Amino acid sequence: MSDAALQQLARAAGLMAEWRDAANKPMVVEPDALRVLLGALGLPADTDAQVKESLAAHRHATRTTLPPLVTAEAGGPVALDLPAGRYRLEAADGAAAEGVVEPGKPITAPTEPGYYTLEAGSRQVVLAVAPVHGHRITDACPEGRAWGLTAQIYSLRRGSDQGVGDYAALEGLAGPAAALGADAIAISPVHAQFSADPSRFSPYAPSSRARLDVRHACPGDILGEPFDPPPELKAELARLEAMELVDWPAATRARLAVLRDAFTAFRRSAPEASRAAFDTFRAEGGASLHRHAVFEALHAAQLAEGRWHWREWPADLRDPESPAVAAFAEEQAEEVEYHAFLQWLADRGLSAAQRAAREAGMRIGLIADLAVGVDGGGSDGWSRQAEILQQVEIGAPPDLFNARGQGWGITSFSPQGLRMSGFAGFREMLGAAFRNAGGIRVDHVLGLRRLWLVPEGASPKDGAYLRYPLEDMLRLVALESHLNKGVVIGEDLGTVPAGFRPRLEKAGLAGMRVLWFERDGKRFKSPLKWTAGAVSMTSTHDLATVAGWWQGRDMEWRQKLDLKPLEKEENREAERRALWSALKASGVAQGKQPGKEDSAAVADAAAAHIGRAACHLALLPLEDALAAPEQPNLPGTIEEHPNWRRRFEAPVERMLSDPAVENRLRGLARARRAE
Repeated sequence: MSDAALQQLARAAGLMAEWRDAANKPMVVEPDALRVLLGALGLPADTDAQVKESLAAHRHATRTTLPPLVTAEAGGPVALDLPAGRYRLEAADGAAAEGVVEPGKPITAPTEPGYYTLEAGSRQVVLAVAPVHGHRITDACPEGRAWGLTAQIYSLRRGSDQGVGDYAALEGLAGPAAALGADAIAISPVHAQFSADPSRFSPYAPSSRARLDVRHACPGDILGEPFDPPPELKAELARLEAMELVDWPAATRARLAVLRDAFTAFRRSAPEASRAAFDTFRAEGGASLHRHAVFEALHAAQLAEGRWHWREWPADLRDPESPAVAAFAEEQAEEVEYHAFLQWLADRGLSAAQRAAREAGMRIGLIADLAVGVDGGGSDGWSRQAEILQQVEIGAPPDLFNARGQGWGITSFSPQGLRMSGFAGFREMLGAAFRNAGGIRVDHVLGLRRLWLVPEGASPKDGAYLRYPLEDMLRLVALESHLNKGVVIGEDLGTVPAGFRPRLEKAGLAGMRVLWFERDGKRFKSPLKWTAGAVSMTSTHDLATVAGWWQGRDMEWRQKLDLKPLEKEENREAERRALWSALKASGVAQGKQPGKEDSAAVADAAAAHIGRAACHLALLPLEDALAAPEQPNLPGTIEEHPNWRRRFEAPVERMLSDPAVENRLRGLARARRAE
């Protein structure tokens, strides 16, 4: 087989046959790996003839098919293969304008950002006109000295037995945080999980990124008064509430049992206003909400037969548009309604939390977290099969921390599927994220440019990078940010290609600057030199807390589980000295370095340290606000470490009023005000 032809096909498909690793060493993808990946992308390449045919088919589709959506910058050129003559542009509000298409010349995009329908002859396309940049932190907080908290929702408690943190607890946290001066609460992902499988709880491997996690929902006042669960469920929730760690399977079963009872009562005696609100929600959710509700009902029915992944289902149920699926939805109309009801409750809860944050004075409010991918066996994978990569997983190539690379067990959008669908799933995902938030955090934002693709069942080292339409995706992010008046944070940690961060900043996306990584050699960098158009943080959910790092708790876990790289105590002690020196230099600490166990003083100083940063927004994890030693997640572990399970002891009503915590947050607020 001609390697040149194979590589030509790979380039056309967006696969990078050649790339550079974290050490900038040139790497080449083996031909066999390319063939497997091309096959997964719908371009058979096992023989020379298949390579030739696939290349011809790809070129034909690219040249002859007008995409349903094109992007442009406001007032910029739009190069499209349109017939000569007049064209018509219609905005979302119905306002229209006309122009003339001249052969070989681009037309000019409107100066007002938004979505337009462009008609020329028999052709029609959506024109997504992006602003120069999205809604930036300084647009929300003009002086650029804002601060906020980050929170894992499941970790929160409130003044009643719930078994796991919920949207009502998040609502309860908003008022006390705002009273101390916080402008934002960045939350863990709340994407939809699998109601039929209570064992699934990783927030970064959801079923759908367009729907919400219903386990955090509560009935509230939908029946005109607070819903009172039966005694046996109250007892189970009380048992779960007393636990230090979330028992996800038991908590999921208990909470869904409460919600099932609430649904039964709702169907029997819902007030007219509540029923009307639910009907409106279903109507606005349209086909997308209906498909998700049908998937949830189908998944439960098929899982009862031992079939978890939708590809294992009977053939006529794998197609969301099949008559068999329609018949199932009709036969199980009440069950489908139940799952739509759960989404309504979740939406109400998250909306109430955002409303509480804004009414309490926060200028941003909630910042939603957008996971990089989904489980291929979930709702998105089933309902958007042409848009989602199939039979592959995304991950990371081998590096210094993992010689075998990483397979994350999730998938994401297909670049070709994005283009051919008019970025429908991507736009829906962004809209869902902004719906009840004042901003979003895009996990692994480098995924807008490229993702490491691994064939299903293969080793991560046999993968390759797949390019994504970065310019189009950045424009759509900026446009949705502008339309929703929501800020965007891009998780840009790790090895980032040269020039990528400036492109993000130009589009209005703020990067992340984390204390542990802001160094000049072995010295910690002055916070005054951190990037202004970014977010300063002490840590993230995947890294040690300040108290845990100072105490060496993270080292203990890595040694216990033999996770590489291992760090020696003498090296950590040298880093402690370097950190304390940096904290003193920034004016937030003084005197003798605290002992290894005196981590609270270091947490105080670290909070003020990120407050001194030049960054426009400072975000302090709740773990560091409370000087907690344990981190939420330890990458590289599954059950060996209690990932996504730790809960705080104090309820949100009292959490921030603890004198030590309040003093720490007031120190952060003062540092933000300091010039």
